Amino acid sequence: MTTILNALSRELDQLPSQERRIAEVILASPAEVTGLSIKELAENSGTSPATVTRFCKSRHFRGFPDFKMKLAAEISQPTGVTAYQDIVAGNSLTTIIEAIEANHLASITDTTRLLDHERLEDAIKLLCGARRIDLYGVATSSIVTQDFYQKLIRIGVSCTAFSDGHMQVTSASSLGEQDVAFAVSYSGETQDTIDALRCAKENGARTISLTSYGHSTLASIADIPLFTSSLEQGMRRGDMASRIALLHVIDIIFTGMVSHDFDRFVPRLNVSYEQVQRTKLRNDG
Repeated sequence: MTTILNALSRELDQLPSQERRIAEVILASPAEVTGLSIKELAENSGTSPATVTRFCKSRHFRGFPDFKMKLAAEISQPTGVTAYQDIVAGNSLTTIIEAIEANHLASITDTTRLLDHERLEDAIKLLCGARRIDLYGVATSSIVTQDFYQKLIRIGVSCTAFSDGHMQVTSASSLGEQDVAFAVSYSGETQDTIDALRCAKENGARTISLTSYGHSTLASIADIPLFTSSLEQGMRRGDMASRIALLHVIDIIFTGMVSHDFDRFVPRLNVSYEQVQRTKLRNDG
């Protein structure tokens, strides 16, 4: 099952009646839905075109055409690409290596097909123009924000990564309109991170979230919600493929920032590299 269909399946029991009818039609015949007009889907689900549009936008698509395009891209993948393999007792090392490789590749592929290029572009421009950037994430997500922090300081961006809930909110309370808060939570329901992003927004900062695809509190707060694959949920996984997916998006954002403001960031990147190399030579000597 694709990321989009998996998310719909998980949400089905909590959806309002009209949205549930739309989701049921999609889940029953996803390939057929990609060929329907908005009016035809509304008729097949006993709803209205306006309800279909709201359904799509509430799942962070720009409308039904955008939803159809991303769903079609997902279901066109070769069979087995999205079949995540769980941890099994007694597997040979060869099998484990092949399974981890397949999971990571699938996670990156799923995530890439979900990316909204316009939102990514908006996020990149926002980050490039920020006076200061706060990065929020706890547990596994803090590994991701630390990775982003190390990238950003190499290009001279004023930023700090916080993994402690109290420190997140403390810093968020001092942000202003020229600042950006970037929050990472795979589930989108980490309370400390939610509190910090909400505080940053209330103080005028622009906000970006990075979560797994689907409805979540964190994504609903953010000015720009970004998503990764959600297919790893429920596995005895140790947050492996999910971390790879999050880092994949971070790498795209960082590369996009450097490309967007090349003349400003590349000299800084070169200087930081040269300084580190000199330090290594002194220490080795």
